[in-house]
Amino acid sequence: MSTATTTPRRTTEQPPAADRHTRRFGLPVATALVMGNIIGGGIFLLPASVAPHGTISLVAFGILTLGALALALVFGRLAHRHPRTGGPYVYAREAFGDFAGFLAVWSYWITAWVSNAALAVAAVGYLDVLVPLHDAKPATIGAALLIQWLPAVANLAGTRYVGAVQLVATVLKFVPLLLVAVGGFFFFDSANLGPFRGDADGSAAGAVTAAAAILLFSYLGVESAAVSAGEVRDPRRNVGRATVLGTLGAAALYLLTTVSVFGTVPHERLVESSAPFTDSVNLMFGGTWGGAAVACMALVSMVGALNGWTLLSAQTPYAAARDGLFPQVFTVKRRGVPTVGVLVTVVLASLLTVYNYTVGTEGVFETLVLVTTFTATVPYLLSTAAQLYFLISGQADRVHRARLVRDAVLALAAFGFSLWLVAGSGYAAVYQGVLFLFAGVLVHAVMSARKRRARAAAGTVNPAPLP
Repeated sequence: MSTATTTPRRTTEQPPAADRHTRRFGLPVATALVMGNIIGGGIFLLPASVAPHGTISLVAFGILTLGALALALVFGRLAHRHPRTGGPYVYAREAFGDFAGFLAVWSYWITAWVSNAALAVAAVGYLDVLVPLHDAKPATIGAALLIQWLPAVANLAGTRYVGAVQLVATVLKFVPLLLVAVGGFFFFDSANLGPFRGDADGSAAGAVTAAAAILLFSYLGVESAAVSAGEVRDPRRNVGRATVLGTLGAAALYLLTTVSVFGTVPHERLVESSAPFTDSVNLMFGGTWGGAAVACMALVSMVGALNGWTLLSAQTPYAAARDGLFPQVFTVKRRGVPTVGVLVTVVLASLLTVYNYTVGTEGVFETLVLVTTFTATVPYLLSTAAQLYFLISGQADRVHRARLVRDAVLALAAFGFSLWLVAGSGYAAVYQGVLFLFAGVLVHAVMSARKRRARAAAGTVNPAPLP
């Protein structure tokens, strides 16, 4: 029997205890959280990552933008009905019960800390512009770990500082993005674009799908405001608006900057680049001063993204732990931040970073990105399916009749979009992602058994007889 019919639900999130370290997010900060998490380190490296597929990847960007907007609107509607911390976890559990909720929180948690490792790898590429590491493995690993732990310290200081860092980082990251987006068109040369399809042997649809699987990393974070709904002021009103505004702003910058980089950096050089925005600015203005300035801004952007993603990676298991589906230690919260979740996440991301640099740096970023593509689509699929469930079941408290058709079309589009991304992740990413996902089944079995024993001890449920 679904727990949706046996477990009472809390419809609102209690505000964090008021102190000088805690502050609820308004619409500007919530929008900055969405944009900051979407426009993280991904955009600063992804033009080079998709360059081998050719300029057909711009078509993938356009399709991804439409899909991301559909997801944004669906998350906005879901957050309006369930304004609680947890986002996809809350929606999946409300619709389908504990196991679906656990799969959503487990896969989203994996996405968060693997994304942090990928962001650290991307950040090191730009740090190398400022402080040449010359592929020295100990120095590279140390730099990547430092980039991960600084945002974790900001999170542990409290939500007030998380919001401040996020707002400043979001504003500062616009400088290099706007510089490349606007300035690049004055130096645009169509000869730099390279082939329309990098892999002429495959189909156009296959090339678009493969490019989209990598590019999805650049749109991870569309659900940020929904995940942190409990920390957003007036979440029924602000979460949906922040989600749509943040996604639209990010999409506009993505398309402009990617086209600009493609047109200013020769294709052969872009394919090999570890800092494509720096290369673009250096080619625009000559010398290296511009590229160094862009590298600084890119690092600020990545630290800001890690700041937001670290919070999200702690919020989701916090919500599940309150419901008994994650270890109770994840409910420890100080200054508005789930401290244990932050620490566990940064430790796991650090270990993954060290492992990937130890076994070899070739294609590390792309490998991590494709794994997150698969794991991210699991909560997206469950969330859109939950929205369809709420609409089809016709529950009066969840459905606005006049909006039924529009909401259903959006949910179907978002579901199909997420399923398409699973297909585009590739066999290797799906294989690794499934291993991560199935490892969580054992965790769910242990947590479910403990939860049932606790209920039995309290006399609220009869223990099942042994066979």
